[in-house]
Amino acid sequence: MAKNEERRNLLADAGIAVLAREGSRGLTHRAIDAEAGVPTGTTSNYFRSRPALVAGIFQRIGDRLAPTAADLEIRSAAPPSRELFADYVRDIVRRLLEQREVTLALFELRLEAARHPELAASLSRWQRDGFEADVAFNEAAALPGGRREVALFHYAIDGLVFDQLTSPIDPGARTDEIVDALVDGLLPS
Repeated sequence: MAKNEERRNLLADAGIAVLAREGSRGLTHRAIDAEAGVPTGTTSNYFRSRPALVAGIFQRIGDRLAPTAADLEIRSAAPPSRELFADYVRDIVRRLLEQREVTLALFELRLEAARHPELAASLSRWQRDGFEADVAFNEAAALPGGRREVALFHYAIDGLVFDQLTSPIDPGARTDEIVDALVDGLLPS
């Protein structure tokens, strides 16, 4: 199996672009080869099967959507508070909306996993790991709310981002104000 991490990322990024543009039906090894501008068969050398390809794309989506170390460092210096929690949530929403292609690809894969059990395992593992990391981060940072509240924010953020990327209920709504309202509604005073 090929081990070149830079090439692997290039292929996963090309897969993200194909998913965002064409949906999951357009996601083939050949389509990724063409998108990445590499010889036919290259993607197959790195990701032998569709489930392996999807797992690689999930990993890359996580890498691309993760906060930077600098962002985390700036916020970790602030005292824990509802305002800091809201700031973290606003940052998550900002990253998801700014990286539209990545987020659309994630939604496409989630929909495909709902129809294909062989992909659902990869998605479930990826989502559980991310959720557990979010809960652990929240606890380590002594931010308000616990496991239940973190789950509620995941549900709310998914809906908000899906709305903003597709056909918004209120095109003029400001996402920061929505996040602040969610924090006010979901976290006890």
